[in-house]
Amino acid sequence: MRSHTVVESPCGPLTLVAEGDALCGLYMHEQRHRPAQATFGSPGAVETFALAEIQLKEYFAGRRREFDLPLAFHGTPFQRSVWAALLDIPYGETASYGELAQLLGKPAAARAVGLANGKNPISIIVPCHRVIGSTGSLTGYGGGLERKRYLLDFERRPSPREAVSTSV
Repeated sequence: MRSHTVVESPCGPLTLVAEGDALCGLYMHEQRHRPAQATFGSPGAVETFALAEIQLKEYFAGRRREFDLPLAFHGTPFQRSVWAALLDIPYGETASYGELAQLLGKPAAARAVGLANGKNPISIIVPCHRVIGSTGSLTGYGGGLERKRYLLDFERRPSPREAVSTSV
């Protein structure tokens, strides 16, 4: 059984979707490949939403670089392998579609990686925004290129702790 809630963020409203105790969706307003609202279940309050909201606030405050939430992926085995690989791209870094295809042992599958990346159901937490074109270009992003640019620029800024230590 699914439930959902909406939380505010610097990227606009984020719809969190849970199935049981696991987060299975994080969708931005007007996101490409956003499922129909009816698939999100009824509005509700589950512990996962409270944890996700806290961790998202910490992330946007520059105090969190990795999320620690129960996740449930629904997709093909290939899509799930791409989404799992996204979790290994470090905060503040990027990888190309081709590099991800190589990591997955499918060097000719860069385009398929791109399609799976675009259908990532748990954006931000599963950092599909960290995937770029082979030339370093910002290619498509389900949440829009402006949001992708914002998230990448945000992650490249020093954290509050790093800013203090470099100014001393």
